[in-house]
Amino acid sequence: MPESTSTLRFWLINTLGWALFCVVSLAMTGAFGGGSSSGSTLISVGLGVLLYAISGSVRALALRRHWWRLDLGALVLRLALAVLLGAALAQLLLTAVLQPALALGWVDFGGRSGDFRPVARLLYWLNTVLMLGLWTALWAGLHGVRSARQAELARLRAEAERSALERDALRARLNPHFMFNALNNLRALILEDPERARQMVTDLSRTLRHALEHARSEEAVLADELAVVQDYLAVEAVHYEQRLQVHFEVSGEAAQARLPVMALQLLVENAIKHGIAVCPGGGEVRISAQCSGGLLRLQVDNPLGVAAAGNAAATAGHGVGLAYLRSQLGRGGRFHLQPLDGRMQALLEIPQCARP
Repeated sequence: MPESTSTLRFWLINTLGWALFCVVSLAMTGAFGGGSSSGSTLISVGLGVLLYAISGSVRALALRRHWWRLDLGALVLRLALAVLLGAALAQLLLTAVLQPALALGWVDFGGRSGDFRPVARLLYWLNTVLMLGLWTALWAGLHGVRSARQAELARLRAEAERSALERDALRARLNPHFMFNALNNLRALILEDPERARQMVTDLSRTLRHALEHARSEEAVLADELAVVQDYLAVEAVHYEQRLQVHFEVSGEAAQARLPVMALQLLVENAIKHGIAVCPGGGEVRISAQCSGGLLRLQVDNPLGVAAAGNAAATAGHGVGLAYLRSQLGRGGRFHLQPLDGRMQALLEIPQCARP
């Protein structure tokens, strides 16, 4: 809620609250105080007006000095002091008006004299402290709840925006080495093999178009992801030539399953970067997908380089891309990365893959 709206709402409620106080005070004085009089009317209305102004001043002071940023003990202490001092100020100002008015005969108490003894003054002050304290506690409690809710909403909004930025960055990004190698290979093919160069441009443009079209999507059909990965692999094959072999084994049911956008692309990129690229003789990337019992099991494995085989950090799978992938799986989803028989195996399990 904008601060201007919050302030306007406070003053409206503050006006209604203390106006109600004046009405109730006048009614109680008339019913239990021996009848209404000009003096009792001055006290009821004057005290209501003073507490109206003082309660607004306490709120303005608390907001200007940022009391809600303090710990609970410091906040309560400052509000309590403000109430005590505000009640004393209200009684002093009321007495400063009432006593001269009585002395000059402007007001009276229906033939009774006013009680200004110290004990009576203390009781008046305590009554004022009670009324102002209850109103301040009510306002402070509501303000605290609203501030906490707004802070939580701001935190959740910031997290959502950060996640969206990370997601968009990961979806939109293509490995710089991939683009660099693709352009260099394309330049070489233009003169050596124009037909293959044209096909490479087609594969590369489809890969880029997919990244743009799916920038705001949450999920995709595996068949569509496979088509894009095949274009990506066709471009990479120009660079790695015979070092890159790919084997697909995807069931018809699994091809219609749904998975997070770019999930398969991330796994294949990871397999080439940490497998094919670091093995002198290259190797085979195996992509398999099966769907049974409402669960998609997508597996990508690649040869494990000699350097990576003895390096735990290289096989831990805690990169930004894989961390993003884990965060997109939702409830019931699972991602597991482990070395097995000289190969790195990435297993992705996604439930409800058979839903339309």
